[in-house]
Amino acid sequence: MANKAVIFSAPSGSGKSTIINYLLKQGLRLRFSISATSRAPRGAERDGVEYYFLTPDEFRRRVANDEFLEYEEVYPDKFYGTLKSEIERIHREGDHVIFDVDVVGGCNIKRYFGEKALSIFIQPPSVEVLRERLVARGTDAPEVIEDRVAKATYELGFASRFDRVIINDDLVRAEEETLEAVKQFLNS
Repeated sequence: MANKAVIFSAPSGSGKSTIINYLLKQGLRLRFSISATSRAPRGAERDGVEYYFLTPDEFRRRVANDEFLEYEEVYPDKFYGTLKSEIERIHREGDHVIFDVDVVGGCNIKRYFGEKALSIFIQPPSVEVLRERLVARGTDAPEVIEDRVAKATYELGFASRFDRVIINDDLVRAEEETLEAVKQFLNS
């Protein structure tokens, strides 16, 4: 079995994490890629579980050593990225890797893997529905929601660069459509 990759990107509030968690329970030999970050752990986060926590200097050293598949400096000294060693570990264990990344990271990973990757963009039915979902979550202040909506509008412009666009207007249908697309890809 050739090891493959499944890449997910979506605006915040599109249902991407819910769909990924659904897929991970379907027995498809998919393993989640743990990202590296230079930010400090939050709450009960543990190194090697939620993220690989690195200092900004360690992150830069690893970038210089070409140890990242992709990375981004989101804020000064706040890096996020995908270690090549993480992908190698998952593939060595005989599993396919699943990514949850921003649109730029998704495009970069797809370019790296080529035909061995399926890139999926989870799209909300509209920007207004996305705003309603973010408000309903009750976790963000109004100005944070507006920032997320503005970022989502930008991210929606990347949808055509992905292999599949799945519109999440009905979660069960979106999960089923995603599962079918991933099964077809893994069995091809």
